[in-house]
Amino acid sequence: MTMHQEKPEFLHRDGAETIAYHRTPGKSPGVIFLGGFMSDMTGTKATALEGWARQRGQAFLRFDYRGHGCSGGRFRDGTISAWLEDACLVLDELTAGPQILVGSSMGGWIALHLALRRPDRIAGLVGIAAAPDFVDWMWEELGEEGRRQIGETGIYRQPSAYSDTPYEITRALIEDGRKMKLLERPVLDIRCPVRLLHGMRDPDVPWRHALRIAEKIAHDDVRVHFFKGGDHRLSSPEELAFLTAVLEGMAAPPP
Repeated sequence: MTMHQEKPEFLHRDGAETIAYHRTPGKSPGVIFLGGFMSDMTGTKATALEGWARQRGQAFLRFDYRGHGCSGGRFRDGTISAWLEDACLVLDELTAGPQILVGSSMGGWIALHLALRRPDRIAGLVGIAAAPDFVDWMWEELGEEGRRQIGETGIYRQPSAYSDTPYEITRALIEDGRKMKLLERPVLDIRCPVRLLHGMRDPDVPWRHALRIAEKIAHDDVRVHFFKGGDHRLSSPEELAFLTAVLEGMAAPPP
């Protein structure tokens, strides 16, 4: 599955940042990829899924949240609420008919919120190391120095294991994320099939988090798949093949 190198298109909106995206036309249901924290739409999973969709003739969309990748704005100005707003806009303006959401890490948090906000549009949800409520452990992992800097300056630059660019952790991100938490709710009224994929060697999101998410979802058709040797990315050829098989099952017409 090769990556297509054409330039992205842009969704322009009055008084707000532009959203960069790649859209592949095809059959329904469409698939929307929601990336992770400080990731962009050129990552391995997003582009592999685009290749899969092209081969199948399946509608597919990948995009960058504001402050990510080719989209406008600064990363440090983003929050979970703002990035959810971007996802809602992309769903409403750039897609038609039922959609399957594929959310990676933070994208899994966004996808769960999106399924709650647009239940009539969402035909299925796949979480890859889904990380709802991650601000809880992010705050703890900042340590005394990180928390002090956020208290004094409103921002802390945390080294990233995935990029040379540090994460910009802001007071606004933490405070907004606490308001957007999901797993303290008694139930998540999500009424579509859900598949949760998680590596048991994930250093960032504990694999037991997938079980907490599954327990909260109202729909009975929820399955959790663990990869004993899998890390946070779950982007090996074998893991990607499993992901596309899951999507093919969700996209298949009912018998």
